[in-house]
Amino acid sequence: MSDVNRQIVIKELPSEKLDPSLFEMRDGDLPEPGEGEILVRTLFLSLDAANRAWMQGKTYKSPVLAGEVMHGYSISQVVTSNSEKFAVGDVVEGQGNWQEYAILPERQAGKVVARGPLSHQMSILGVTGLTAYFGLLNVGEPKEGETIVVSAAAGAVGNVVGQIGKIKGCRVVGIAGSDEKCKWLTDELGFDAAINYKSENVFQALKEACPDGIDVYFDNVGGEILGNVLRQMNLHGRIACCGAVSQYDTGQPDPSPAGLPGILVVNRIKMQGFIVMDFYAEKRKACDEIAQWVEEGKLKIKEDIIDGLENAPAALVGLLHGENYGKRMIKVSDPTS
Repeated sequence: MSDVNRQIVIKELPSEKLDPSLFEMRDGDLPEPGEGEILVRTLFLSLDAANRAWMQGKTYKSPVLAGEVMHGYSISQVVTSNSEKFAVGDVVEGQGNWQEYAILPERQAGKVVARGPLSHQMSILGVTGLTAYFGLLNVGEPKEGETIVVSAAAGAVGNVVGQIGKIKGCRVVGIAGSDEKCKWLTDELGFDAAINYKSENVFQALKEACPDGIDVYFDNVGGEILGNVLRQMNLHGRIACCGAVSQYDTGQPDPSPAGLPGILVVNRIKMQGFIVMDFYAEKRKACDEIAQWVEEGKLKIKEDIIDGLENAPAALVGLLHGENYGKRMIKVSDPTS
């Protein structure tokens, strides 16, 4: 075990688009756990659009402040334990942040029981897969034969949402940022149609891809695309609001789509935001069902793993620019047996 803890600090909060130059690597002291705490070594670090949202102020968690180690969710291995709940060698999940070693209070760590590669616990069987599962099924409540639209459809959550929609017998239309991603969605993942929002008229393309209107919209982006979908929602449609990535990496977020709340009232649309932890009472059941779909070949896993903690800043900026297919994460170290 090293005596040095490599950390990535956000030197300055962005006023416009995020840039890797706003981060710096530093060597910190190896922390010592207190009573009821564990010292963990980071194995995988999650990269999410939410990382950028945390820089804009308080959300569902405390904001990232200039001078702090960048916040982030991690899968780690216990190296020292002052907790009766965890032993040395246990693999745990929690907010370990962008560093090689972290202190986690026992109440803020969860033990990980791996099913298959450990990276799956961060993608399909972790927060990503569960966000797709609960957001679509518990909030969107799709019924067989309905039409689902999902934005950021080639991303970590979006591609899983679409695949679950197909498993549930729905017509699924994805919105993505390149022809290559659209082709991947339809040819590899079984989406019924895909729209390139950078080169197509989204409103017209939705009209053609969804001739019977839209019953469920899984929103990852907000902004103009949300407005285009709203105008084509069916009576009693449902919108699951997962994120608003189009508004995160900018100094001047767009105002809410025109027509709210009138469109919701006239068409009796349910529009609900959610955080995956809202549904963790059902976590085990959800993981069992997702794992079964994977085993049966109904659900494909796409991971985008980048080696090296030092690459996290550029990798996050790339994610915000739509570089990734599926779940992007940083591999920091290998577990010890």
